[in-house]
Amino acid sequence: MDRRQIDHFFKILDAEFNKGARIILTGAAAGHIMGSKRPSVDIDFAIKLKKPGALEWEELESAIRKAIAETGIQANYAEDIDKWGMITLLDYENNIKIYKKYGSLAVWVLSPAFWSIGKVTRFLDPDIKDMIQVFRKTKIPPIKLAKVWGRALRESPRSTVLTRFRRQAESFFESYGIKIWGLSFNSARAIGQFHKSAGIKT
Repeated sequence: MDRRQIDHFFKILDAEFNKGARIILTGAAAGHIMGSKRPSVDIDFAIKLKKPGALEWEELESAIRKAIAETGIQANYAEDIDKWGMITLLDYENNIKIYKKYGSLAVWVLSPAFWSIGKVTRFLDPDIKDMIQVFRKTKIPPIKLAKVWGRALRESPRSTVLTRFRRQAESFFESYGIKIWGLSFNSARAIGQFHKSAGIKT
């Protein structure tokens, strides 16, 4: 997927739906816009309708089906993408940057730190590669990242996923920190901030 394909999808969606909505991209499409080069054929996004109602949602679903059929790009969407995982995306709606407007559609991109919460939760090889590329490109400070990941861990409901998320966040800093931020990167400092933000006593 490239920006041309992303643009094509949303131009069709706007033409078919033609009503006000705000879209927040996450997943591979957002990763691509922020610097990841991994190929993908799906778009994940949150969508808020300007005038939500049963009829409007039916019209939106029909428009999305049309965009999928014409582009071959699969779409995963929800009114609130925070419900997609056991680790909260916190106040993700306040941590976005405008990408483009397509008629009545305003498309935003989730900020790197909040976008990466789902990546750390899954922690598959493609997720790790995506984060490395995006963090390099966007130059996000590791301490800022550690604070967001820590908050997400602290504010998520108790489950077995929390322990896995903690270990994977720590492993990411230890294994890939220098590769992303250079030889001056201090994994102990980043992990210490992660623990502090998460409320973990060590």
